[in-house]
Order: sequence, then structure tokens, then C-alpha cells
Amino acid sequence: MATFAALPGVTMKVEKHIDIREFDYDLPPGAIAQFPLEQRDASKLVICRKNVIEEDVFLRMDEHLPEGSLVIFNNTRVIRARLIFTKNTGATIEIFCLEPVLPFSEVQSAFLEKETCTWNCLIGNVKRWKDGSLHKKFHHHNILYELTATLKGNHGEGCFLVEFRWTPSQTRFSEILEMAGKVPLPPYIERAPGDSDLVRYQTIYAEHEGSVAAPTAGLHFSEEVIRRLRKKNMDLQQVTLHVGLGTFRPVSAADIADHVMHEERIIVHHSVIEKLLQHHKKPLVAVGTTSVRTLESLYWAGVKLLTDKSPVSEIGQWDPYEEKYEVNIPVSNALEAVLTEMRRTKQDEYQLATRLMIIPGYRFRLVDILITNFHQPQSTLLLLVAAFVGNNWKAVYEYAIRNQFRFLSYGDACLFFRHEGD
Repeated sequence: MATFAALPGVTMKVEKHIDIREFDYDLPPGAIAQFPLEQRDASKLVICRKNVIEEDVFLRMDEHLPEGSLVIFNNTRVIRARLIFTKNTGATIEIFCLEPVLPFSEVQSAFLEKETCTWNCLIGNVKRWKDGSLHKKFHHHNILYELTATLKGNHGEGCFLVEFRWTPSQTRFSEILEMAGKVPLPPYIERAPGDSDLVRYQTIYAEHEGSVAAPTAGLHFSEEVIRRLRKKNMDLQQVTLHVGLGTFRPVSAADIADHVMHEERIIVHHSVIEKLLQHHKKPLVAVGTTSVRTLESLYWAGVKLLTDKSPVSEIGQWDPYEEKYEVNIPVSNALEAVLTEMRRTKQDEYQLATRLMIIPGYRFRLVDILITNFHQPQSTLLLLVAAFVGNNWKAVYEYAIRNQFRFLSYGDACLFFRHEGD
């Protein structure tokens, strides 16, 4: 299927034609966690290192990580992206805001908009909304707000363009969502969101608004876990990847080569890149698959800067697998190239879009250790895990099901040490 050389400096060859059915497993409905545990760090933890599977609790994560590790968190903040409207007929229309389109496509700018904006959305019960506008009135601090949604057309891939207008017009759109929106729990959590989800479907270090789903590996971290990591001289740093539509899009193609990855935006401060350079020979721990994709995308941005000799706006889905970029540029050179570009453009943060697809055979450039949750069968996230730990993923998942671990967003956690090849 996929082959690659385990020795550094050897060109990577990857077979993109992978049958997604090879990454299936039997997930009992009862194994899907519908609620979080009372304590974040009480989750069970399965550990896979050198083909050995162990079990512990998340609170003791520090005991399993090397002292002095660099730990990277995704500090994106989940927005209340679900808006519920009721038509005069009594029909309920649910609008799920995915990403801004007009007047800005950049999330932070779009949140600052006043009076009107247009977003790409998923729409529940769209057949009942053929024309006209939807209206929603609500009070907050004794002020009456009115939000109007107008369907502007099909945006493709099951999505629609929706124009929002609201009064009072001086209110920012982020405030409208905060007041009128609901927590965007994933569809496999078969219940309405409650007040506890406002806190628990958010990491304790969430900062930059923009995600429509939580980076769920981070949900296990408590202040006590953070304290214990710091006590072992671990350097804790943050990046940002705003989780988008790709989280909800299943792999519908039998051949993974035919699957289209959705674009997500990453933001990395120059100080974090400098930390990556300083810690290059120490273990690097990624909290969640979003942190993995951010870090690996950063490497490929440096490769593209050095290869193409031009600014980089996007990491394409298959860029790492193209012959043009099948080079063995050291991590330090790639990161230095990004820093040089930032100095040239006088930017403190490096921002770009990524569609990076990590599949078995991919050679990880930065990440040594991965903290993650259990992922859905036949998903791109499971492919990433399989790329990281090899066929060991099957034994881990079988162990977890046999030992009644809790799965998916509110479920238990995994600690994976990178598999170095056969």
C-alpha cells in the first residue's frame, strides 16, 4: 500500500490510492460518549509506545512524557455557531455557521462586522426554507435584538450562502452569536446542548474565536495537569488552527485520492517558531490532530518558500507528496525560511490556509508524540493516526472497545509515540 524510508534524509514515496474501508472498525453506539465526565482529567488514557499498550488516567499524563518536552496546544475557541429560527408555519430551521464569506473571509475580521455579513452555512430542514427571510428576536440585558437571515444561494458541497442582518446595528457579529447561538455539538452527540457544554465543549486555554468544533484532545486538560507538566520543565506553547467544515465531512470516496480536504486557517506567532528551533532535538508533543496539522503545515510552508522562491498562501492537500517537493530540507532550514519571510513582511504571526492530508506513509517532520481522542471509522483523522502509529492503531482501538473506553469528542484519550517504520 504505502511505503517510506525510516531513515532521515531519504525521499518519501507514498501511495495515495488507499481504500478507506481498510480504516474501519466496529464502533458500538453505546461507546460514544454523550456527556463529559465530571472532571476533565478523570478520562481514561490508553498509551501506545513501541507496540506496547498500557492504560492510565489523564491526570497522570506528566508521568508518561519526557521531561523538558515542548508541548504544543491549539488555542482556538469554539463559537456558538448554531442558530435556530422558527418560521411562521412552525417549521424549525437550523443554520450552522461554518466560515465567513463577505465582506471578509478571515474569521477575526468577520466577527468584528456590524449590521450585516454573509457566511457559508449548513442548513437543517432547508427544504422548508425555499424563499424569504427568517427572523429571530431575543432580549439581552433588557435590550431587544432582531436577527434576520436571508438565503442567498447554493454554495456547493451541501452548503449555502446566508446573509445576516441585525439590530442594534452597532453590535458586532461575534456578540450576536454569543447571545443567540448554541454550542455546535457534533451530530453523534444525540442530545440538545446544555449549559454545561458552554464550559466543557471548550478548552481551558481557548483564546481565539473561530472554530465550529472543539480541538477535543485539549478538553482533558485541567489546571492541575498543566501544573504537573510545568513541574517537569515542559515548555507549553500555543498555535491556532480554526476547525472548519472538514470535521463534519465524512470520507465519501472509496479511494482516499478522490477525497477533497476542506481548507482551514492556521496562525503561528514568531516566538513559537523560535521555540521550535530551540527545542529541535527535544521531544515535541502535539495536543490534538489540529496541532499536528498546524506544525507539519508550517514545515511545508518553509519548503515551499525555499523551493518556489515566492510567498506561500496555502498548503495544498497533496503538496508533501508531489515530486516537486520531494526534497529533504531539514526542519531547521524550513523554519528559518518562515521566520525570514515574516521579517521581510514585518509580521509577528504567520498565517496561511492548509488542506494538508496526512495519510499512511507520510514522514512526520516535527511531531514525536501525539495526544488525541478516538476518531470515527473511515475518517481522515483516523488516517492521520494510522500514519503516526502504523497498524498499531487497530490494536489500540480494539483494546479500547474491549475495555469500555468512551469514544469521540467527550470520550477518553490516547497517547501515541511515533512509529518509526517496519
